Amino acid sequence: MSNMNYAELMQPVIDFLGCETPAAWLEEALNHLPLLMQDHANCEKKAAGTAMNLMFRYSFFIDLQVKLAQLVREEMLHYEQVLEFMAKRGQSWKAVSAGRYAGGLRKEIRTYEPEALIDVLVIGAFVEARSCERFYALAPLVDEELGRYYRYLLKSESRHFEDYLALAMDVAKTAKMKDPEEDIQRCIVHIREVEKQLILSPDDTFRFHSGVPARVASSDSEISS
Repeated sequence: MSNMNYAELMQPVIDFLGCETPAAWLEEALNHLPLLMQDHANCEKKAAGTAMNLMFRYSFFIDLQVKLAQLVREEMLHYEQVLEFMAKRGQSWKAVSAGRYAGGLRKEIRTYEPEALIDVLVIGAFVEARSCERFYALAPLVDEELGRYYRYLLKSESRHFEDYLALAMDVAKTAKMKDPEEDIQRCIVHIREVEKQLILSPDDTFRFHSGVPARVASSDSEISS
């Protein structure tokens, strides 16, 4: 796929997100590639686990079952692939604590149904879109082999975010919500702003979905003051 085609593939993802990844995060990522790969592996495993949990919790949504089963298979395949990359590069598995990103988004989930499920699906769309955007931003900066793998991931990750949004709409319509499109759009606008703040604000912990490295943000603040 040419650079132009990658750009076309990414445009809906960029349009969906509220911001692009800051240069300071990309620089930090290049300085901590082993940690980035470890957390990437964790993210793939967690994504599969989240999809599996939704399958069990909402087994009465048939369309949800099929799409999520496909998602689980793809996420686990990516998990295995990242583990292979790590092994190939002599990188051993290490436990890594979670960053603030997923927890920060989960705080926005409403406590009643079907809105809670819709929020989970919209958040899933943002997580997948951000992952896709970061792979795209990293691909030309890392070594050729890793960059090729990140570009390979773009197609599936961009489809995942659209799948989550389609599922949210299906759930809203199945539940016969009064105005499903308006409710989902309102949810998207709200989660977009929360996600944007998590990406652009100072973050003490570097992870695949972390914000601006706190030490960089602090230095910038000192310079501008």
